[in-house]
Amino acid sequence: MTHLVRIVLIDPSHPGNIGSVARAMKNMALSDLVLVRPRSFPHAEANALAAGADDILAGARIVGSVEEAIADCTFIAGTTSRPRSYYWEFTTPRDVAGRIVALPSDNRAALLFGSERYGLGTEDLNHCNVLVRIPANPEYCSLNLAMSVQLAAYEIFMEREQPRSHTQLEMPLAPSGDVEHFYTHLNQVLDEIHFDDRTGYLMERLRRLFNRAQLDRNELNILRGILSAVQGRRGQSTQRSQK
Repeated sequence: MTHLVRIVLIDPSHPGNIGSVARAMKNMALSDLVLVRPRSFPHAEANALAAGADDILAGARIVGSVEEAIADCTFIAGTTSRPRSYYWEFTTPRDVAGRIVALPSDNRAALLFGSERYGLGTEDLNHCNVLVRIPANPEYCSLNLAMSVQLAAYEIFMEREQPRSHTQLEMPLAPSGDVEHFYTHLNQVLDEIHFDDRTGYLMERLRRLFNRAQLDRNELNILRGILSAVQGRRGQSTQRSQK
């Protein structure tokens, strides 16, 4: 199961941190590492701090976007220290570990970790089904990248060791890449029908709504079908008005 848990590092700036993350992953039996726009990798410092987890580094994929990193994932959790006033669902590493382990066995989960300096950006958060905050001393909650990965990976490792019921789905969950196509389609239809976005945050809120729902393939196809039907009806109305 642990090979279906992906650690995604977004814009990592220090190669030593990548090596330390690889070490943390191997300790907890995780192996799938994806790097989005790393500043320096491969690098000797990464190999040195991996401390025997060179195979994790050797197998790491480098991609140019978060979308590419998570395209085949059905559950995406983002780690963040942002305040709870943001309108996403927040949870803990222990809770999200339970959700990941309870996924059907062929579903891939991704844990997103932002850059050392800035964390995850809003565009990154918009891909997430849930956000994870690591409980820590509120007066000093400065966890480095490898620490954060270690804590999240540890909870997954421990959760995996416990007997757990699994979610029985009618259809497999929709992968992130297909969900992104749905959002593009939805945005297109909203533009075509001139839906008034008074706040300027409509698509962001709709993304959060559907991300929480964790759509399966059938549900996604139904929604895409509805959008296509709206476009078809609108096209027919336009043709009749031109006659």
